[in-house]
Amino acid sequence: MKIARVGLMIASLEAAKQALGSVPGAELVTLLLILYTLSWGWSVLYAAIAFVLVECMIWGLGIWVIMYLYIWPLLVVLTMAFRRQKSVFFWTIFSGMYGLFFGALCSIPYFFIGGWQTAFAWWIAGIPHDLAHCVGNIILMALLYVPLTRAFARLRHSV
Repeated sequence: MKIARVGLMIASLEAAKQALGSVPGAELVTLLLILYTLSWGWSVLYAAIAFVLVECMIWGLGIWVIMYLYIWPLLVVLTMAFRRQKSVFFWTIFSGMYGLFFGALCSIPYFFIGGWQTAFAWWIAGIPHDLAHCVGNIILMALLYVPLTRAFARLRHSV
């Protein structure tokens, strides 16, 4: 049953990413990984890593793969660290901050490629996108936390 659930998580992550891919700052991957982790715990790490592999099959390989291989599992780990929080407000702010600092996290490989100046320049250049990402995450989490949490609770109890 766990393999089927992880497979559904991977498929829904990819479908959600593709569905909102053309909307600046709007992405459901952060929201879904947080809510999946709150509902199903550590098994979501498998889905996060497999999601990156599916992305590689679609988009090919690039430096972004390195970023995704730590950014999405890190989100699962951080969510597990705060999993006792049940507040919509907490998770809304948390997801917004993750969006805001997404670019800073993505700049890490550039530190090893070109030093701190390259990493810093890459991060600063992406701040407008990070701000949009922050706002998008806040709006989506505020709107979808309660209904999706309830839906996932029903799924957990029906299986």
